[in-house]
Amino acid sequence: GAGMTPGVLLMTYGAPRDEADLPRYLAAVRGGRDADPDLVREMARRYAVIGGSPLIARTLEQAAALERELGVGYVASAGMRFSAPAIADGLQRLVARGASRIAGVVMSPQWSPTLMGGYDRALQAAASSSGVPAAMAGAWYREPLFIGALAELVADALRDAPGAFVLLTAHSLPKRVFETEPDYIAQLRVTGELVANAAGLAADRWRWAYQSAGHTQEEWLRPDLVELFPAIAASGVRDIVVAPVQFLSDHLEVLYDLDVAAAQQAVAAGLRYRRIRMPNTDPLFIRALASVARETEAALLDAVR
Repeated sequence: GAGMTPGVLLMTYGAPRDEADLPRYLAAVRGGRDADPDLVREMARRYAVIGGSPLIARTLEQAAALERELGVGYVASAGMRFSAPAIADGLQRLVARGASRIAGVVMSPQWSPTLMGGYDRALQAAASSSGVPAAMAGAWYREPLFIGALAELVADALRDAPGAFVLLTAHSLPKRVFETEPDYIAQLRVTGELVANAAGLAADRWRWAYQSAGHTQEEWLRPDLVELFPAIAASGVRDIVVAPVQFLSDHLEVLYDLDVAAAQQAVAAGLRYRRIRMPNTDPLFIRALASVARETEAALLDAVR
């Protein structure tokens, strides 16, 4: 009935608008600390190589696809933590379209209070200033439709390269983060196992690896995927398929870190590089998101009753 419209807000970290916006963006991501000029230059080069990040556009497309999947009576939008449209803007857009309660979904299936807490705070601040209740979806890395969608993308890639070795990856983290958040890393590893099983990968056909380690002096989680290339090539394998289990759309860490940097190192090691398509607006993945959104909405409705 009236006043019962559920809204869903997809949230991710955003991207610089253009090269001029890069210093602001990098400082925002780094908690207000200005980035070193060398880092700004290097990131500008990487964004130029990929033609700019499509992350914001992809997330808006995912929200539109999700709204169609959820059907009449639901509205969905997107908000970015470090760039426009901000989380508050996305939430206000939903309220303007009649949303009376908001389910927030961070575009990472695994949940870390340290890494994701900022999304929750931004969502609750925006919700309270708009006068609507909001709830955050927790971890959804075990959602069967999500695992199924990723397994299907792995199977698609293997149809082109049936003998390939599969590397399931997640964004590396400094070791000190791992020490305070072991549960988050465990969730990543479980996602990898579930996807490998659902895709029917034999234990000797795949490995877990990290990617996109930061440019800092401290120690990051390993192995980095490129460290594994020489041994994979030496085993007689000619093709690798890289399958991120945490990234849900095309963006810098996929289009540059994997498709440019890692791909060059694969070729240097004598391997043919492939990666799975990102979930983006894949219908099975959008159905997974809809399932997560409905569960979060249902719990929120119970709480506000």
